[in-house]
Amino acid sequence: MAEVTYYTKEGLEKLKQDLHRLKTVERANISKAIAEARDKGDLSENAEYDAAKEAQGLHEAKIAQLQEVVANARLLDESKLDLTKVLALSRVKIKNVKSGMVMSYQLVSESEADLKAGKISLASPIAKGLLGKKVGEKTEITVPAGKMEFEILEITR
Repeated sequence: MAEVTYYTKEGLEKLKQDLHRLKTVERANISKAIAEARDKGDLSENAEYDAAKEAQGLHEAKIAQLQEVVANARLLDESKLDLTKVLALSRVKIKNVKSGMVMSYQLVSESEADLKAGKISLASPIAKGLLGKKVGEKTEITVPAGKMEFEILEITR
């Protein structure tokens, strides 16, 4: 059984748009490439045809995978988030206790993660270490660089 993942409205909409693009534009491009390769003659010695057919197989697998993700996606109503503790889709402001550096992140699904936009995956070590914590709590999180201690300063939508 596939894993249920939670998305923001924008994240789920982007997934659906990607799926639509794969099923329409990209699928048509691959069909066109197959037809062009087929027109070049003998299929038994046509590497272009073989490559186009392989691309089609990979593309269809990608569509099937994305369809499963969309089918198991759940939209979270951000207006109903519990702001007393860090949860999926929470926006959290944290301070590195050692350096004093303050960072803000939103905890999102893996496909929505974008560090430049301040969105980190729920599967990341930092997100896992923050989940369930409350404002004022300190938590030690093991990251690739070693152990770091963070203090939760603020939780918002």
